[in-house]
Amino acid sequence: MLARLHNDHKHIAILLNILKNKQQRLQHGEAVNFNLIRDIVEYMQSYAEHSHHPLEDLINEFYIQTHPEEALEKQLGEEHHNLIESSTSLMSTLNLILSDVPVQNETLSQALKEYVEAQRNHMMYEEGKLFPIWEAGMTEAQWQEVADRCQEKLICDPLFSDDDNLLFEELKEYLAKADD
Repeated sequence: MLARLHNDHKHIAILLNILKNKQQRLQHGEAVNFNLIRDIVEYMQSYAEHSHHPLEDLINEFYIQTHPEEALEKQLGEEHHNLIESSTSLMSTLNLILSDVPVQNETLSQALKEYVEAQRNHMMYEEGKLFPIWEAGMTEAQWQEVADRCQEKLICDPLFSDDDNLLFEELKEYLAKADD
């Protein structure tokens, strides 16, 4: 389960690097592919916010229940909530742009910058603090119990899996070209 979360973070980091690049191009007045940016944010909303984060929340809740003596803060849930609000706001701005409503480049650039920073800080918190606590504090049997509970939240990654899912096809093509 933890390996899957680490793997998701590697994939998310790739997408955040693309967003950071697009943000810097916007900041310098260069043209960007708004559809690509929208596809990345849509992926984050459809996969990260509806599968990845709920898995983390479920693991964290399980850990808190099985380790009541530890005062594990509620920061994880708060950050997930804030990231949902941030992606919703960013998507609204992107939809305005894609509907030919004038939006200043600086507005989108700043929103992208804040979104990327929030996502990166969130992953650093998880990788640096939460994941090591979970790994050290849970037995193999507890991980299996968590895995059983997580089955309903597990979905196949629509972007980084090998299935024939046509969702995010343009983004997959972009990533394939970036690897060349």
